[in-house]
Amino acid sequence: MFSGCGTALVTPFKTDLSLDEATMRKLVQRQIREGIDFLVPCGTTGESPTLTRDEHLRVVEITVEEAQKASRKVPVVGGAGGYNTAEVIELAKELQHLGVDGLLSVTPYYNKVTQDGLYRHYKAIADAVPLPIIVYNVPGRTGVNVETSTLKRLSEIPNICGVKEASGNISQMAAVCHNLPDTFDILCGDDALTIPLCALGGRGLISVVSNQIPGEMTKLVQSAMSGDFAAARKLQGQWFPLMEMNFSESNPIPVKASMALMGLLEPVYRLPMCPPMPQTQTKIETVLKQVGLLAGALAGAGSRNAN
Repeated sequence: MFSGCGTALVTPFKTDLSLDEATMRKLVQRQIREGIDFLVPCGTTGESPTLTRDEHLRVVEITVEEAQKASRKVPVVGGAGGYNTAEVIELAKELQHLGVDGLLSVTPYYNKVTQDGLYRHYKAIADAVPLPIIVYNVPGRTGVNVETSTLKRLSEIPNICGVKEASGNISQMAAVCHNLPDTFDILCGDDALTIPLCALGGRGLISVVSNQIPGEMTKLVQSAMSGDFAAARKLQGQWFPLMEMNFSESNPIPVKASMALMGLLEPVYRLPMCPPMPQTQTKIETVLKQVGLLAGALAGAGSRNAN
């Protein structure tokens, strides 16, 4: 269910900082139209820490509604993570009620739990909510790493079905691929490392850059998963400047700034996220021109602003 390319969706806001529901629908429709395999609303890329509970649920609800209209099955994996296990369970139950197909649950952050604490945290969520759960391991943001031995223990829980591996550590990724059962979905959490993880046996990617180029990233992942690494490398080379640019400042600042230039949303963030520095904005414009996204996109932006 959760193989291939999934998009960690951005959350669009209006200039008054309210949720832009109409644009959210358009973004989801664009993803589905261009062939994305699954959708992940309300992760870090979606600025979930700044959303109220009602807004979080509304973003997921909109995504589910649009996915259910599609002519093909497009699973929705709702973001439900945090450092308070009881609150995560409460949110997960509400997402279940909305009809999500699974949950992406980032490790508890800041409080630096032990490996046994991680196991107990995820087991409690899995016991409370029967949905498939993808563990999100991103130690660079959370301050805690899910060790392979812990992940192996978690894989024995029936509804913990996979991991978004964003440690950036190729050796750890290899250990996960070699030590976890074949039924466990190992997904890359870093666009630039998709090819090596797929070569090791990974089943896809939860992507940031697919916000900008969903069709192209889906093709890249499909090529890598089918063993056509020549095609995958060609696509990676074409879009690597965009992948790098997306992390020139904290995600999702660059991706939202670039999507604004592409006419897809308003360049609005909620604090502590803020607009990019002037030099970064210049870099974003340069990269968009380099990869051919800016010129054609500006016409779309004009038509969007005219509506």
